[in-house]
Amino acid sequence: MKKILMLITIAVLFHSCDKFDDTNISPTLLTQASTKALLTNSQQSISEMAFGNVASSRLAALYVQHLAEGPYPGPSLYNDRNLSFANFYTGPLYNLETIIKYNNEGSPAANSNGSKNNQIAVARILKAYFYLLMTDKWGDIPYTDALKGNEAYAPAYDKQQNIYTSLFKELTEAAAQINEAEAKVVGDVIFKGNMAAWKRFANTMRMVMGLRLSVKDQAKGKTEYASALAAGVISSNAQNIFYAFITGDPNNSNPWYNNYTASNRNDYAISKTMTDYMQPKNDPRLKIYAEVLAGNVVTGLPYGKGQAVNIPAAYSRIGSYFRDQGASMPMFNYAQVLFMRAEAAKLGYEAGGDAAAEQFYKDAIKASWEQYGVFNQAAYDAYLLSPGIPYSAATGHKQIITEKWVHMYLNSWESWNDWRRTGFPVLTPATDAIDPRGIPLRLGYPTNEVALNNANYLAAVAALGGTDNNYGKMWWLP
Repeated sequence: MKKILMLITIAVLFHSCDKFDDTNISPTLLTQASTKALLTNSQQSISEMAFGNVASSRLAALYVQHLAEGPYPGPSLYNDRNLSFANFYTGPLYNLETIIKYNNEGSPAANSNGSKNNQIAVARILKAYFYLLMTDKWGDIPYTDALKGNEAYAPAYDKQQNIYTSLFKELTEAAAQINEAEAKVVGDVIFKGNMAAWKRFANTMRMVMGLRLSVKDQAKGKTEYASALAAGVISSNAQNIFYAFITGDPNNSNPWYNNYTASNRNDYAISKTMTDYMQPKNDPRLKIYAEVLAGNVVTGLPYGKGQAVNIPAAYSRIGSYFRDQGASMPMFNYAQVLFMRAEAAKLGYEAGGDAAAEQFYKDAIKASWEQYGVFNQAAYDAYLLSPGIPYSAATGHKQIITEKWVHMYLNSWESWNDWRRTGFPVLTPATDAIDPRGIPLRLGYPTNEVALNNANYLAAVAALGGTDNNYGKMWWLP
C-alpha cells in the first residue's frame, strides 16, 4: 500500500512539474530571430560588403586609383587574386531570405515589424543590392540554387546575364509591391521605414544596371533604364542614400577610422593620380577628400610603387569627412544620377544628344559640390572653364565618366565598374605591378570552392576560358 501511495505521489509531482514548466514559458516568447533584427543585421553588413571593410574596399579604391598604398604595398600591385563570397551568403542574404520566409509562413517573428508586402519588398530589394555587388565582382556566381541549405549544398553557378535578368525583375516587382499606405518596416537603420525612399533605392539601382548594359545589350539596357527613370529615382541631394556609421559604437564604427585611428596603421593616402587631376582645376572637393598638410597643401602619393613609404605628414591621408568614426558613406546620390543621365543622353538612352548631355554634366558637377558643402557660384563658374572641363562632343563621354570618377571618390566599386565598361578615366597601371596584364577585370573565386563545390566551380571556370584569374571579362563587357 505504501509503495502504491509513493508511486501516485511521484506521478502527481511529475505532472505538477509539467504544469509549472508550461506556466513559466511565455506564450509570446520568440523561438526565431525577429525580422526587424534580421533587417538591421543585413543592413549593417553593407559596411563590410559594399565599401566599408578596408580589407576588401581597398581593392577597388586602389584599382581605380582613388588611393595609393604606403608602408605595405601589395594590392595596388595586383597581388590579391581571390576573395571569398561566403559571408554574403551566410550573412545578409540568408537573413533577407529568412525575412521573406517568415512573412510567407505567418511567423510571429514578423509580427509588428511592418506589413507583409513591405517587409518582403524590402528584403527583395536588399537581396538584389548584394547580388549585384557580387556578380559585378566575380561574374557567374551561385544564385538560383543558393540559400537552399541542405537542399543544395553544392549550388550551381548562374550565368551573369541570367542574374541580371532576374535582378531587373526582382527590383521592378519589389518596388511595385511596396505599399506606402501599409505599416512601414521596422529595424530599418538606413531609411527609418521611409517606403518611398525604398522605391527610389530600387529604381536608382535598376537605372545603374540598365546603363551597365550600354555595351553588351543596349536595347535591353535602354528599356530598363527608361522604365526605372520613369518610376522615380533620386532627384535631389535631400534624397541621397548614405550608410551612416556610429560614433562611440566599436561594433558599428567606420572601418577607415579603425584603420587610421584605432589601429594607427596609416596604410593609405589619396593618390597622386587624383591630386594631379583635381589640383590644377582648384577643385574645392580635394580638401574634403584628403587631409590638408602643413602649409595648407594636399600631397598625393604616387600610385603603384613597390617601395614602402611612410605616409603621416608626408602624404595626405583620407580626409576626416570619410575617416571619422561616425562618418556617412555615400551609396547612391543625386550627382551620380545626373552623371548617368549625362552619359545616357550622350549614348542615346535619353533624348537631347550632346546638348542634354552637357547640361546634365554641368548639373552633376554642381550637385557634387553641393553634396560636399563646397559650392560657390564664382568658383563653380571658373571650374567649368578650367582645362579639360568645358564639354566637347568629341570627348564628352570621357569627360562625363572622368568627372563621375572624381565625384565617386571611395565609392570605388562603382567607379571600377565604369572603368571596365568605358575605359574611363584613362588610368596607367601600377608601375611595379606583379602582373603585366595590368588593372584587374574581376576577382578570382574563393580558393575553397575547389574543395567545397568542385564540379560547379570547374564549370564556372570553363566558362571563363579555363582559368580562374583576375582578367576574365564580365558578361556586360565588350
